[in-house]
Amino acid sequence: MASIKIAYLGGGSSRAPGTMASFIHHGAEFEGSEFVLIDLDPDRLEVVRTITEKMAAHAGVNISVRATTDLREGLRDVDAVLSSYRPGGFEARALDERIPLKHGVIGQETQGPGGLMMALRSINIIKDVCAILPEVAPNARIFNYTNPVNIVAQAVADNSDIPIVSFCEGPIVFPPVVARAAGLDPAKLKATMAGVNHNCWSTEATYDGEDVFPILRERWEALKDQPTENVGGMRALHLAVAMNSIPADYFNYYFFRDEILRERQLARTTRSEDIMAALPDYWEHYREQATKDAPELDQARSRGGIHELELAIEAMSAFYNDTGDRLPFNVPNTGGVLPGFDETTVVEVWGTVDAKGFHPDAQKPLPHSVLGITQHLAEYQILAARAGWDGDRSDAVRAMAAHPLVPSLTVAEALYDEMATAQARWLPQRLHPAS
Repeated sequence: MASIKIAYLGGGSSRAPGTMASFIHHGAEFEGSEFVLIDLDPDRLEVVRTITEKMAAHAGVNISVRATTDLREGLRDVDAVLSSYRPGGFEARALDERIPLKHGVIGQETQGPGGLMMALRSINIIKDVCAILPEVAPNARIFNYTNPVNIVAQAVADNSDIPIVSFCEGPIVFPPVVARAAGLDPAKLKATMAGVNHNCWSTEATYDGEDVFPILRERWEALKDQPTENVGGMRALHLAVAMNSIPADYFNYYFFRDEILRERQLARTTRSEDIMAALPDYWEHYREQATKDAPELDQARSRGGIHELELAIEAMSAFYNDTGDRLPFNVPNTGGVLPGFDETTVVEVWGTVDAKGFHPDAQKPLPHSVLGITQHLAEYQILAARAGWDGDRSDAVRAMAAHPLVPSLTVAEALYDEMATAQARWLPQRLHPAS
């Protein structure tokens, strides 16, 4: 099986213990591999390194692991880079979520103004990685989980020859959201999703071998007036029935924008603020486990659970072990595999993975009912990637104004300047507002 050297960017993050637990779960597929954890916080890196070494020893998995805060040395001679970092941490994400609400715009991690700001911060780091890799690891590939994964991949693909593929479980987890809301068995719903990351739709869908949409319409009519605690799921079901296509539930932000904006404005805390309140307990748990001979991660006290980034790990295994597994991934639309999108646009599709690379399946076109908004988001993706890689304030405002959640140019200008000022320490000077 594959014996490779893997750099993990974000190896000191709150998700890192769960990610390394996933690698150990797949241990036989990475027998003899070396892991280099890279992050900014040496204390947290040491906690993750210790947990990983002890879990691997207890499981009888033959891997080695070390940790460093030196990006260049951490990348030296690696075969693969697993990228899952958060520039500015949850403090920056809280600004992404909180500031847009003052301007009457939804604040969210990967969508809208918040997604743009995260893209600018993330690309600022991945650009450095792309400058270093040809010098220290010229054959390395990037397996990206850093959000927004589509914009990060677009920036690298447009400006570098380094192979990059981005991953997200969305095409796997979105259809069950609709099935559960409808009171159906998720295992019987089979849907092929395509589009751009976090903004994909089904191009075909069946339930127990039959067309799913007559079933979904019947269930919607039966349930639409019933009280529910699953508001997000019911919105996704409503949207699926209205558009005749199962959505990524992130489309709720677009098709139920007014309702969600009011909910967010009235909420006492944002999602990031809730996570920041929970972080001390995560790290207390990790430090407790680091003292044990056989660490065991508690699902409830581990950020993201105990099998994190598993899709990227499965893709690494499929590539380096030449398995031919079928997985969803984000790659340029070479050959126009997804109709309606430029060949250079990074799209999210299903395909097979083997030692020769990532091979998208031939895709059916998106339904006309949802094609326009997805193309709109794809064009925004290109603008955001351009701004992040080498653009200035004007490029960033242009991307902000292009996003469908932003209502006007004047809002885009005011919102960008306020957010960029608040986040200036995580952005290059070229993206700072004019003084």
